[in-house]
Amino acid sequence: MATIATDQLALQRLYHWERVAGASVTLTQPMGAGELRDFSWAQVGDQVRRMAAFLKARGQAEGWPADAKVAILSKNCAWWLMSDLAIWMAGYVSVPLYPTLAAETIAQILTHSEARFIFVGKLDGWEGMKPGVPAGLAGASYTLSPDDARQAWEDWDAICARTEPLQGEPTRGADELCTLIYTSGTTGLPKGVMHSFGAFAWAVGAGLQRIPLTGRDRMLSYLPLAHVVERTLVEHGWLATGMRVYFAESLDTFAADLQRALPTVFFSVPRLWVKFQQGVQAKMPQQKLDRLLRLPLIGGLVRKKVLKALGLNHCQFAAGGAAPMPVALLEWYAGLGLHINEGYGMTENLALSHLTVPGRNQRGTVGPAYDGVEVRIDAVSGELQMRSPAVMLGYYKAPELTRDTFTADGWLRTGDKASQDPDGCVRITGRVKDLFKTSKGKYVAPAPIEDRLGMNPNVEACCVAGANMGQPLGIAMLSPQGLQRAASDAAGLQVELARHLDDVNARLDPHEQLDALVLIKTPWTVDNGFITPTFKVKRNRIEEAYAGRFDAWAGARAKVVFGD
Repeated sequence: MATIATDQLALQRLYHWERVAGASVTLTQPMGAGELRDFSWAQVGDQVRRMAAFLKARGQAEGWPADAKVAILSKNCAWWLMSDLAIWMAGYVSVPLYPTLAAETIAQILTHSEARFIFVGKLDGWEGMKPGVPAGLAGASYTLSPDDARQAWEDWDAICARTEPLQGEPTRGADELCTLIYTSGTTGLPKGVMHSFGAFAWAVGAGLQRIPLTGRDRMLSYLPLAHVVERTLVEHGWLATGMRVYFAESLDTFAADLQRALPTVFFSVPRLWVKFQQGVQAKMPQQKLDRLLRLPLIGGLVRKKVLKALGLNHCQFAAGGAAPMPVALLEWYAGLGLHINEGYGMTENLALSHLTVPGRNQRGTVGPAYDGVEVRIDAVSGELQMRSPAVMLGYYKAPELTRDTFTADGWLRTGDKASQDPDGCVRITGRVKDLFKTSKGKYVAPAPIEDRLGMNPNVEACCVAGANMGQPLGIAMLSPQGLQRAASDAAGLQVELARHLDDVNARLDPHEQLDALVLIKTPWTVDNGFITPTFKVKRNRIEEAYAGRFDAWAGARAKVVFGD
């Protein structure tokens, strides 16, 4: 671990802002019906101290271990950040969960982490998630929590009202475990990535050398705080700089949320950048927009008008990541005067690996490594490997998996194939293994989904694909029985397999759910290269043969379609 100044660690940053900017508003939370609630640094510190005292007292009374895990299951809100800080101040380890997880995944994470307590906050699909929370698990709710969560667990405000704030400035060391960030593995089971306080402090410090974030900036927090980018850039960027953070209320109000926050720094995944583009094109055909942008005076006015309509007219630094950004999309925004920087990273390195340099045209790459990040490309596999002080401590309770993720000489295996140009800019060219990302930036492990799809007598073999698509697709070769059904009762086969697809999707997290199941009548054989001699489906061959039809199949808007 690199030497980290104590005053750069997360809790010490909170104490700093309490002292020097206590009266300054730092968080703005929508409460519904147009109501907003502001929190100053002094208010944040007071509530964090009260909740920390509560957690510490409970842990002492119940005999929690020194590194007890406390979970957070909520959409982004002010209480999410305050919960994280309170967990750390009490001496414990936070375990954030995505607010869209299936109940089965929630149960896996809470059980695996041995969580002693849970904050259940603002959620849209709580009814479906609730069965995943073990019976009897202690917890607390927020003001914006679902009604039955507020009935099951005491409210944050009530706990703070009856609890005296923790005094002094309790500290956590740079080498101490800060959090477990769960991410999907190749087996489909979540992996708990362990990160220290020092790793976050180093990552933010290195990131700020390339990302111009200061205390004068504003950010809108809307991507899940359970995701490594939002956690590092927004939460720890907030603590490092003292910037103002606004929260989005809902998908329906997102446009208004942007207009309210007018972010000066904005990060998003490619899918949302595309939606913004499509929204503009729906109001103004591209040919007309191009024509207006070419006019000397009018072009400047049009650029300002479009960016203002998007809520990005104050944006000084824009970035995309979590999945590849199409060059054409980057060029379209550049034409509006908004230059999007593309970044690359992973949960295992706190998303602190590569970023294009502001002011330079490095489109088509993810730019050079951040200062302090070492990279190399394996001569045999073409895999990008890296090391830095932001790399994880390992996977929780998985020493063998941790060993497999590092080379013998200590470099992190990213699993991504890459090339590097003479300027040090890296181009990601594919995956070494089967795990792939959708355009939403979420990893999909195909194997367990394929196992479930194959549990139907009409399916002989299947492959889940869809890297960089909105949702993955299932491609299934029909069995002899399925071929007979297709010939005699195609409609009935489609109905049966649609029900099967619904059953499979019901057990998956939202980003894993399949858009469609595509039925293939042509056999996959060793001779035509679709399977190996041991009858394993060759994914690369499947994608090579069918990738050109993926968009059309997804665009058919049918659960089950015939591919040939």
